Amino acid sequence: MHRPKYFTPNEVSLHNTIGDIWVSFLGKVYDLTPLVNEYKGDVLIKPILECAGKDISHWFDPKTKDIQTHVDPLSGCIKYYTPRGRFVHVPPPCPRTDWANDFETPWWRDSQYEVGMLSGKTRWIRIINTLTSQEQRLEVCSEETMNEILQRYLYYNSHATGYTWKHNCVTLDMSKTLTENGIPDEDEDFYNSRIDQDLFTQSICLYFNDDLTEM
Repeated sequence: MHRPKYFTPNEVSLHNTIGDIWVSFLGKVYDLTPLVNEYKGDVLIKPILECAGKDISHWFDPKTKDIQTHVDPLSGCIKYYTPRGRFVHVPPPCPRTDWANDFETPWWRDSQYEVGMLSGKTRWIRIINTLTSQEQRLEVCSEETMNEILQRYLYYNSHATGYTWKHNCVTLDMSKTLTENGIPDEDEDFYNSRIDQDLFTQSICLYFNDDLTEM
């Protein structure tokens, strides 16, 4: 079964231009760049552009997974609630003959735009290369396995697969998450104790395997 890719809110926020626009909602991350290109110049794309790189879960009803609704005070009818203005694929408040409704699925229900999951909780860790003494502070998703964290770290060390990863001298199971490896998330404890969590970031040590086949 295919495992989804997880993203931090910060990673989503970096995609905030008209040529590269991501949003997140209801726990998922969407690349709406193709949608924006398709409706380029249309005023109905403006609310999406204004929220580029942000979480827009408040636009949706978590139960129905559809746009929030309200009762129109004038007509008494249930209509979509779009306080930032009507946007693409939302029908007009009143019947109109010029509204193009030939799309098959509204974009918020279209899986073609999904690129992954939004992390419910991110964590900061320190990765220490014992061979070079280099240290890298990294924000990761709590749902990620060590192998997925390794993929993030490859940006800083392309030979990361040639190391054994350990915490407190115990070799980590790369198929498990930090928590599953016994590395607790102590952010809440630090917050309640008014301790600066940046001073006590959990560390992972990398030990070179001295195996040229891994290079």
